Amino acid sequence: MSSLSRELVFLILQFLEEEKFKEAVHRLEQESGFFFNMKYFEEKALLGEWDEVEKYLSGFTKVDDNRYSMKIFFEVRKQKYLEALDKQDRAKAVEILVKDLKVFSTFNEELYKEITHLLTLDNFRENEQLSKYGDTKSARSIMLVELKKLIEANPLFREKLVFPTLKASRLRTLINQSLNWQHQLCKNPRPNPDIKTLFMDHSCSPPNGARASTPVTLPVAALTKPLTYAPLGAHGGPFPPAAAAAAANANALAGWMSNANPSLSMQSAPVAASPMPVQLGQVSSLKHPRTPSTGLGMIDYQSSDHEQLMKRLRTAQSVDEVSYPPQHASWSLDDLPRSVACSLRQGSTVMSMDFHPSHHTLLAVGCNNGEVTLWEVGLRERLVSKPFKVWDTATCSVPFQGAIAKDPSMSITRVSWSPDGNLIGVAFKKHLVHLYAYHGSNDLRQHLEIDAHSGGVNDLAFSHPNKQLCVVTCGDDKLIKVWDLNGRKLFHFEGHEAPVYSVCPHQKENIQFIFSTAVDGKIKAWLYDNVGSRVDYDAPGQYCTTMLYSDDGNRLFSCGTSKDGDSFLVEWNESEGAIKRTYSGFRKKSTGIAQFDTTRNHFLAVGEDSQIKFWDMDNTNVLTSTDADGGLPSIPRLRFNKEGNLLVVTTADNGFKVLANADGLRSLRAIESRSYEASRTPIEMKVSTSAMVPNINSAINKVDRMDASSPARPTQILNGVDPLARSVEKRRLLDDASDKSKRWELAEIVDPVHCRVATMPDSKDPANKVARLLYTNSGAGILALGSNGVQKLWKWRSNDENPSGKATASVVPQHWQPNSGLLMTNDVPENCEEAVPCIALSKNDSYVMSACGGKVSLFNMMTFKVMTTFMSPPPASTFLAFHPLDNNIIAIGTQDSSIHIYNVRVDEVKSKLKGHQKHITGLAFSVNLKIMVSSGADAQLCFWNMDTWDKRKSLTIQLPAGKAPIGDTQVQFYSDQTRLLVCHESQLALYDAAKAECIRQWMPQDVLPAPITCAAYSPNSQLVYAGFTDGNIGVFDADSLKLRCRIAMSVYMAQASPSSQTVYPLALTAHLQEPYQFAVGLSDGSVKVIEPSDAEGKWGVTVPVGNGAQNGWTATSSSNNPAS
Repeated sequence: MSSLSRELVFLILQFLEEEKFKEAVHRLEQESGFFFNMKYFEEKALLGEWDEVEKYLSGFTKVDDNRYSMKIFFEVRKQKYLEALDKQDRAKAVEILVKDLKVFSTFNEELYKEITHLLTLDNFRENEQLSKYGDTKSARSIMLVELKKLIEANPLFREKLVFPTLKASRLRTLINQSLNWQHQLCKNPRPNPDIKTLFMDHSCSPPNGARASTPVTLPVAALTKPLTYAPLGAHGGPFPPAAAAAAANANALAGWMSNANPSLSMQSAPVAASPMPVQLGQVSSLKHPRTPSTGLGMIDYQSSDHEQLMKRLRTAQSVDEVSYPPQHASWSLDDLPRSVACSLRQGSTVMSMDFHPSHHTLLAVGCNNGEVTLWEVGLRERLVSKPFKVWDTATCSVPFQGAIAKDPSMSITRVSWSPDGNLIGVAFKKHLVHLYAYHGSNDLRQHLEIDAHSGGVNDLAFSHPNKQLCVVTCGDDKLIKVWDLNGRKLFHFEGHEAPVYSVCPHQKENIQFIFSTAVDGKIKAWLYDNVGSRVDYDAPGQYCTTMLYSDDGNRLFSCGTSKDGDSFLVEWNESEGAIKRTYSGFRKKSTGIAQFDTTRNHFLAVGEDSQIKFWDMDNTNVLTSTDADGGLPSIPRLRFNKEGNLLVVTTADNGFKVLANADGLRSLRAIESRSYEASRTPIEMKVSTSAMVPNINSAINKVDRMDASSPARPTQILNGVDPLARSVEKRRLLDDASDKSKRWELAEIVDPVHCRVATMPDSKDPANKVARLLYTNSGAGILALGSNGVQKLWKWRSNDENPSGKATASVVPQHWQPNSGLLMTNDVPENCEEAVPCIALSKNDSYVMSACGGKVSLFNMMTFKVMTTFMSPPPASTFLAFHPLDNNIIAIGTQDSSIHIYNVRVDEVKSKLKGHQKHITGLAFSVNLKIMVSSGADAQLCFWNMDTWDKRKSLTIQLPAGKAPIGDTQVQFYSDQTRLLVCHESQLALYDAAKAECIRQWMPQDVLPAPITCAAYSPNSQLVYAGFTDGNIGVFDADSLKLRCRIAMSVYMAQASPSSQTVYPLALTAHLQEPYQFAVGLSDGSVKVIEPSDAEGKWGVTVPVGNGAQNGWTATSSSNNPAS
């Protein structure tokens, strides 16, 4: 159904609601499936009208659509079952068990057994998990809370939960406007027309006066229920085409075209003959291209107002998207598939991979030897392999036969499933395209061979022009071609001046087009009309680029690499044909072309630098990255499955790894379980309609077995609690971890040969301990503030040893000072023993702000001159932080426990925040959450609103038993701006700042028993570095806070300190671009930069699941914390 038809349904819904046709409103909601009325759904659920609840739900989803839908139906049927038991209506309960709940036994046998067992109890509340079940009304309310969460998270309900904003009586208004227009077309309009029907056009009676200007107003009585409605027309819109005002065909690239090179407007690219009919007199026009009205081309979309349609299309969003904003679920890093589930060996280099569109663990793999393989990754099983061979040499071109005779090797460039999953398209490095028909299991049959291009076929994709499945290919011959499934060439697009590297077919409403990119970096767009390219733009890097849309088709991205090895990942603004945002985080020059994929309309992933890097689509900074436990090539290829819970990535040893999130792991285990149970004879469960307990008990033992951790597994029968799932999951995770933990060992680095260490010149001064340490934002310098208030700066320069000019432990930097010889010296009072040095650096590295017991000084980083001073003590400043959105606003933590929000420009304290009991030791901002988090020497955290500076919440960190709430507490946000790293001498902790809850905690023990002095997270949020008072440095996984590497003091201190005192880190900072580089400021005044050696490459390996107990790790919640 088109967008205009969809909008008409909303207008009718509004009209029915206004006219009080309540039953009709909800029937139309259900039958159209356009708007889910949550209020109506809640009313029916609270009344216990379960048949109506399920009937209404059925208009939007079915039980087996996805795991959210299954849980929704399960919760409803479970509640109905419990209510029957509560009424002692066992016959009804058995009927519900057999008819409604039996379907779930396939997915969770144990749960079904437990539900069945409730029949044996006099009161089901005797079951421990249901002991808190209250009365029916409260139970329904609790269930509704859960159902609302499931519905909002279910992608099938996305964009269906909010009714569009409409003016009152919008349909009546449109009809009045139409009648006014009809009245004005009358030859002799009457001053007061009498409108008696809507079933035919209005026309006034024979001449009876001059043209009147009186508008027509439709009486309310005229809008009675019509018996029938007129058809919506051939074009799917409510307005029939008017021949006199027929508009040219619009297209979804209107914005790109209107900004394209004007010189292209009169070009007509050379077009090869097509078997499809084309209208005579057809002209090429960038803004108003026309397409054939017949054949496999664009459908004419005519309207009485072409300009309005063009304006709508220029928004680059469908009407649906504009009118009905999507309901975004909350996201976390746990949604990303980053845990290695298995490694599979292909045997030859993997060139391309693609998951089946509906069988989410079925993977097609293409290799450099021409072999195509189907894998069931859930079973780790190779289902079928098809080595390359020419199917019919006689039909192949002479150039191909010559090329294959000269060099018989044949590499695959692309494998792709058709949208329906019935075909696999394979593109080869020489001329050919193969289509395989997939008939299930290991049945893969030859379907079609096409000698498609002269030279290599570089890309292949499926499209649906005019609802006919076709194959789009591109190649070294600079052409794009479209083929039907019989091998007939339908379209032949010519216009690129270099080999075409990739194609990206897409559709906006009924407008279908193809983006193509060439190896000269040119991007072009084509309609299925043989008129030529509509767009000519340059891709970033001007070399090989791939384009992809998000899953919902609303956002366009491209990723590529320049000839110089610089990689680019960008989002495009379709309405402007311009780059909307450029994503950062590519580490160094690549040796190949970066590959990428999108998932869940929210995440991007790129294979680069032997890692997988992830981005949030709305944030240009790297969200996180993983090396998948190592073994990846420099430019790994990767692919998400359609659900986004699995990710495959190629390995350097001719194989690939399967990464999964929690849902993906459960899905893989469910497949393993089904495979095992398939070998057993299934026993059909039968339950007597009698309520007799013996019959029920006998049935319990005959339920078909299914993995309790199936991805479609319903929620446990507890209201809001899932203890069975937790126990099953814990048991399985520990089982899975057993093998990995045998191989995994904590990396303990005690020998300097395993590291690179650079000592900053002129840094050692036992009387001047390093109090604060920062990398410059450019990554080319380090700034240290000593306990005596003097700041030192070290810079790396670009030279032959260090071409990038970035900080590195391979080269000793220069202790930098201006020619004047000035030092950056702070105002230090005479009695400075209690002074707390503090420092903050501006985003552009142009000035630094610091204090050491006296006034706050603002230094010019080039001249070291003091630009200004402010905030004279008391109270003395103890922590400084620039506002992330305005460098003129500074948050200043003080000795008297208050926080001053200070405006440098007007020299004024705008707000003074009170909430701590001791001096402030940390400040961190989250722009996404619009909060500032402060920490103090009272071991307390406070959460402040960045707009109003009101305190949202405060809490004391979870301290070991008997530990007094004192000690410096440091805070730092991860790159996702949601998770907060908290460092205290007694622990490292990870908080969800949105909820102000502690979710992870690590306490010193075993190989790292000493108190913690400092900590920082790596730029990709993958690692946390921490220093200890015994001189050790720990490297932790940032997500789990599990220790993966210990670096002994002997690594960075070649000789023991002559004094009896241990030298240890007082300050620590991580490089802003290099995830494995960090710097420490030591108690003897020296500053060291530390990196793993080239042989090591990184700090240990990811800790496998199940090593938490041995690792000092605990999962926790702050629900018991004192909070205000």
